[in-house]
Amino acid sequence: MSAAEPTDPEAPDAPEKRYLIRTFGCQMNEHDSERIAGLLEADGMSATDDLESADVVVLNTCCVRENADNKLYGTLGHLKSLKDRRPGMEIVVGGCLAQKDQHGIRERAPYVDLVFGTHNVHRAAELLKLSREQGPLTEILEATVADDAELFPSAMPARRELGHAAWVTIQIGCDNSCAFCIVPAVRGEEISRPFDRLVDEVRDLAADGVTEVTLLGQNVNSYGRDLTLAARQAGDHSVRVRPLFADLLRRVGAVDGIRRVRYTSPHPKDLRPETIAAMAETPAVCEHLHLPLQSGSNRLLAVMHRGYTAERYLEKVAAARAAMPDLALTTDLIVGFPGETDDDFDQTLSVAAAAEYDSAYTFIYSPRPGTEAAEMVDLFVDPEVVADRFDRLKVVLERSALAKHEARVGRVEEVVVEGPSRKDPSVLTGRTRQNKLVHFASADPIRTGTYAEVLVTGAAPHFLRGDLVRVTATATHRTRIPVSSA
Repeated sequence: MSAAEPTDPEAPDAPEKRYLIRTFGCQMNEHDSERIAGLLEADGMSATDDLESADVVVLNTCCVRENADNKLYGTLGHLKSLKDRRPGMEIVVGGCLAQKDQHGIRERAPYVDLVFGTHNVHRAAELLKLSREQGPLTEILEATVADDAELFPSAMPARRELGHAAWVTIQIGCDNSCAFCIVPAVRGEEISRPFDRLVDEVRDLAADGVTEVTLLGQNVNSYGRDLTLAARQAGDHSVRVRPLFADLLRRVGAVDGIRRVRYTSPHPKDLRPETIAAMAETPAVCEHLHLPLQSGSNRLLAVMHRGYTAERYLEKVAAARAAMPDLALTTDLIVGFPGETDDDFDQTLSVAAAAEYDSAYTFIYSPRPGTEAAEMVDLFVDPEVVADRFDRLKVVLERSALAKHEARVGRVEEVVVEGPSRKDPSVLTGRTRQNKLVHFASADPIRTGTYAEVLVTGAAPHFLRGDLVRVTATATHRTRIPVSSA
């Protein structure tokens, strides 16, 4: 049998299949990839980071920005030439772009073996088997049905990228209607997981040696509102309809063995005083708040349907900093939203300067078909104007980030070791409670997941430098094989 000839997967002496997953997009996609990896391994496959030797290549896609499409189809073009040489290789496309484009992916790339969406992640291994038996297959569900809601977050095996840290999906979908966002169309309406089940999952993770959890949702601040509403509609009038996120932070933070709790992403309009209080009063909850601003212009915020003003946003930032003086603040900002004027942009610069962000994710607006903003074609901003604004915003943000980092020089920070630096393997990287990356040297190897104290000796806009002081807690998790990320 030649190397290019497919093997019979049912043959008793067939070699173990190897899979590779490339993830595009947000933490929700990364967590989905971990679960897909777990399903494939439960089906007898093993992970590889070598594309040339992978029997199954899974592309878990994002559709938030235009370049996500370009990235996917560029990758698929490369995989076609690889599949021409190795016909037995199977190509799988899942995730948000698959949900949005549906049958369009196989129309553009007919050599793809399987396409599935965001509502049937739990069927990944099963659908792959069906595609082998029946030929190329596309399965896109339009909504998460009841059984899927039970399975979606964590009732499946998962292979985590970092053994000491784990994502915990607390909610899927989104009930907001931001004009620029495609997420509600591809993830569906908000569905919260049962409170006690989440706490039990975190306990199980802690028993496995996990010390840091990140709670995931499209709008974590509204977690549990649907649960309390359902209870009241079922006749329990003692239940008050409200979010349960603050309660969840306290309960998860109290789990024995959990040293750090993070969450993403919150919506500013739903950041409530009780959530700020829970962050401040729960030692395990990290002093880091990611609060997407998007624009500093009240006019544009209204057009975007964001539900807050710049003034209200800054009031919430001030309240959070008053409760947590060592808080790190990060954000998302869009440049060039349809109709953005010079005055609108100047207001964004002003709010960004006032907020004094530790770091920010900045995006040039790109229209996503199916969103309200994509229809505002007559209001699209000239690309040269947008590029100039983008550069000007970057100057403001990096000035603030550098000032924040320079203020930490001379401090001893607790970091959790994440492994060698990608640029210099002789240097270790760790992350502080404020989610800041620290590069430091160590004469002895230190296992990923170990906690250590580092004296900060230098600062740059995007990282800190330091010297190891001492190891404070050694890692206890099991060794994991990483899931590839693109």
